[in-house]
Amino acid sequence: MVLKLYAAPASTASLRVALILHEKEVPFEFHPIYLRNKEQKSADFLEKNPFGQVPYIDDEGFGLYESRAIGCYIALKYAGQGTQGLIPPQTDVQATAIFERAASLEHAQFDAHASKIVYERVFHTAMGLPVDEEAVKYAIAQLSAKLDAYETIFSKQTYLAGETVTLADLYHIPWGNLLSRAGEGASDLITSRPSVSRWFEALVARPSWAAVHGGICSTN
Repeated sequence: MVLKLYAAPASTASLRVALILHEKEVPFEFHPIYLRNKEQKSADFLEKNPFGQVPYIDDEGFGLYESRAIGCYIALKYAGQGTQGLIPPQTDVQATAIFERAASLEHAQFDAHASKIVYERVFHTAMGLPVDEEAVKYAIAQLSAKLDAYETIFSKQTYLAGETVTLADLYHIPWGNLLSRAGEGASDLITSRPSVSRWFEALVARPSWAAVHGGICSTN
């Protein structure tokens, strides 16, 4: 049975999972969930994920939600194919600790602020909703300080966990890509820092992102 991905075609969390499936060369069947139609809140979907959020996978009867958990599952189950090293061997305690630190940086230091900026400036604007500019300014200031620390890290190493790309790096792509559309003070947060810019440009140049950034499609 081919893996089934239930996801919104352009949601950041859905793209996160789709690009990992491409990195690991895992064929999948895409089942679109349209958020504007509230399909994620249907009784059928709530049986899959009681939070009513995408994405969700069904891999030979094993169901899982939460995009980062799904990414880890894919990297572990399909360790022998596609891109290697997305998660370090569990027997290597130090490498695992460094990877977990990198994963925490993405979630707490980057995602928390980048998502706020994009929600307000990009999504709210597209939907004709008011933009909370005070919240945006705060998030920009916070993310700017975090990316200064990233600049220090990337002046000494290629990726967040060392010299090998991991899930922690790849998880930055969907929100990071949208920052370029977030206007004054936000659009150059990545490009204004040479080492951060070099790191991110290498990420978005990967074939996995090229395969999904315009929308998710079945590969099976």
